Amino acid sequence: MTLKKIIKYLISKINININSYFDSNNGIERFVYCEEKSIKNSISEKYGYKGDLVDLFTQNNKFLIHKWHHYLPLYDRYFSSFREKKIKFLEIGVCKGGSLQLWRNYFGDDSIIFGIDIDSSCIKFNGLAGQVRIGSQDDKEFLDSVVNEMGGVDIILDDGSHHMKHIPKTLKYLFTHLSEGGIYMIEDLHTSYWKSYGGGYKSKENFFRFVMELVDDLHHWYHKHIIKHAEISRSCSGIHIHDSMIVLEKNTLYRPCHSQIV
Repeated sequence: MTLKKIIKYLISKINININSYFDSNNGIERFVYCEEKSIKNSISEKYGYKGDLVDLFTQNNKFLIHKWHHYLPLYDRYFSSFREKKIKFLEIGVCKGGSLQLWRNYFGDDSIIFGIDIDSSCIKFNGLAGQVRIGSQDDKEFLDSVVNEMGGVDIILDDGSHHMKHIPKTLKYLFTHLSEGGIYMIEDLHTSYWKSYGGGYKSKENFFRFVMELVDDLHHWYHKHIIKHAEISRSCSGIHIHDSMIVLEKNTLYRPCHSQIV
């Protein structure tokens, strides 16, 4: 083996080790909070957020809840206007039940809160902070039955499988069910860069490739290409991209126009 081939072989091994480190659930262990200051003070200092959602998160003592710190101010930014309403909230992914408890405390007792999960053991959380239904986010008939039972839906939070084959499919179907003025949020999208979730940095399956198609659709007025995802784009008025999160707003769209006023 030539020296050149040896060097290429060693580099390939290094890359494989690095990728396996990042491309796994264990990769998030690098980001576990380990500062001395309280979680509340850390969030306040880093993100300038002092809303009560931090207290609801940090003072939780019922069911396990797992959230990235920078999500909390984003939740409040997009959800706060719904707090005065009797909203219908659907969370995909129940896990240990703590998230549903958080939303119940945040939105209040009058809100309709549902969670779905493919894990049948999550049924034990049914009726505690919200209604829990067991089924897959990949099952249209199941999703139909849940939304019908809710009587519609105003906010959808996808914290489910985080897999590339599920996220866009669920979005395409459920966005059509979202009410006017509603919010569709997808979190933990760092998985878009992990092969174990069907993604990858340059992968065509990376969900952010799909998001860029939505951006093109949003600006269809200004180019001659077809709308690729009409079920979303015909009523998507805004797309917000954050670290590991996107937020889609649903509203009636109007042909853009401009004026000059002297």
